[in-house]
Amino acid sequence: MTPSFVHIWRLLRWGRTLARYGALRGIERDPLTPPQVRRLVRLARFGARIPKQPAYADAFEALGPAAIKLGQALATRPDLVGEQAAVELSRLQDALPPAPFPLIRAAIEQGLGKPIEQLFATIEETPVGAASIAQVHRAVTTDGRTVAVKVLRPGIEEEMDRAIETYEWAAAHAELIGGEFTRLRPRLVIATFRQWTARELDLRREAASASELAENMAAVPGFVVPAIDWTRTARRVLTMEWIDGIKMADRTAIAAAGHDGKALAALLVQAFLRQAIADGFFHADLHHGNLFALPDGRIAAIDFGIMGRIDRRARVWLAEILHGLITGNYKRVAEIHFEAGYVPPHHNIGEFTTALRAVGEPIRGLPAKDISIGQMLDGLFAITRDFDMQTQPHLLLLQKTMVMVEGVATGLDPDLNMWETSGPFVKEWIRSELGPEAWLADRIVGDLRTLAGLPDLVRRIEAQFPAPGGAPPPPPLPEVQVIRIGSGWRYAAVAALAAVAGAAAMLLLN
Repeated sequence: MTPSFVHIWRLLRWGRTLARYGALRGIERDPLTPPQVRRLVRLARFGARIPKQPAYADAFEALGPAAIKLGQALATRPDLVGEQAAVELSRLQDALPPAPFPLIRAAIEQGLGKPIEQLFATIEETPVGAASIAQVHRAVTTDGRTVAVKVLRPGIEEEMDRAIETYEWAAAHAELIGGEFTRLRPRLVIATFRQWTARELDLRREAASASELAENMAAVPGFVVPAIDWTRTARRVLTMEWIDGIKMADRTAIAAAGHDGKALAALLVQAFLRQAIADGFFHADLHHGNLFALPDGRIAAIDFGIMGRIDRRARVWLAEILHGLITGNYKRVAEIHFEAGYVPPHHNIGEFTTALRAVGEPIRGLPAKDISIGQMLDGLFAITRDFDMQTQPHLLLLQKTMVMVEGVATGLDPDLNMWETSGPFVKEWIRSELGPEAWLADRIVGDLRTLAGLPDLVRRIEAQFPAPGGAPPPPPLPEVQVIRIGSGWRYAAVAALAAVAGAAAMLLLN
């Protein structure tokens, strides 16, 4: 276990770096920041030259790979870091100089247990992309297929583990302060971050996520997930089909290739809704760099390190919330928040309904092309503090992805409206999940499961209450009058029983 003074030293060193970029300014000025934290911030920035405008993304990039990943996670938490910081952190490029190829070659051979010549006919030494955790090389397999080979950076696991251990130490001490930290649950934030990085640091899990998503999206032929080469995949190496397409970030090239921006935008939104609401398993990093427009008009996605899951009940609540905000049914949206436990029961549902109306009505009054789901979700975050709403990490990840998808889609089609595009899908899904047919189907399934469990229930009852004859019946027990003398009545009962037993023994002896 790392000593506390090591964690403190790391935090001060990191804080010093953040201070030089002005990234601690918001914490210091926030009136809700506890005095203890404000004093630590002042200590970290003592003597540093603070810029007028904070450069959050530059600060986290200066801290290294673990901080870059943490910054990307914090970009989903505007309620925790503030709107300005969240927007700035969302621009983290996650790009670093590549590791030398001899180290990458050794990692491939060690991970796959074979010389690289037995696996690939050729492999480009210069990577096509180098991120904070891994880098990707183009290669051709010995059977002639062009593939992308993703390899973890040497030593990245140890570096991430050291950093996360300090994050956990800091989060635990922050929660001890209480107040706003209790509501924001920093320990849960870091626990979620550890789960994200655990998935990204085991490339077999990323491969499994891609495989699962491909199965789920088979019903959406316009959305492509690259095939996994399992024979060339291990914990530190991932090999998948090479994608020849145009990155969504290159709008000029997309237009020059003759792609229909409106069709691509609608396809992307529908594919995301299918993943998040219908399947409950979605790609949670759908930014421009991870999406490609293929020559035949389809969309391909890569990088499945960060995936989100939402169970069916939460998906139903989410769909009802979106539909309620679209239709102006704020009372139902408020009821769902209370049913889901998002709002503590001591609050007044009528007051919460009014607060939701204050968020929804200004948006509903805008022209269709100006309505933004991101704007609506930001408004919802603004009322969480007033109603003691604890953060829900799985929904925050979904919120971040929805805003990301909206940004990519509107870049392809400036007139796209997420409300109009998602409304029919959400309405139909609600009808299929909550309509009379769905209710009847759920009831039949539940009743059949109950009937199937009856034999086991009967057997357990028989084991608890065996049939007569299995053991001799006990003799009749005499009634004993218990003398209750204060708290010592149990001792009186024991004495009475002892006297009866002694008398019985004397009779037997005589």
